[in-house]
Amino acid sequence: MAKAFKHSKPVKPKKKCCKSKPRCKRCPVVLKRLSQRGFAERREDGKYVMIDLVKKRDMKDARR
Repeated sequence: MAKAFKHSKPVKPKKKCCKSKPRCKRCPVVLKRLSQRGFAERREDGKYVMIDLVKKRDMKDARR
């Protein structure tokens, strides 16, 4: 069961994508997809901050 990220803590992406199905929550591809959809914002230090609470359906779609 996928839990949604909360917007309280910054999320550090992994160094390299493992390309497994479904992708993990810290995968750089998943975080980039969430930022493109307006759920996250990338900071200058490379971490992502969740702007809005990500629903389970949106998280599954980003991890596809």
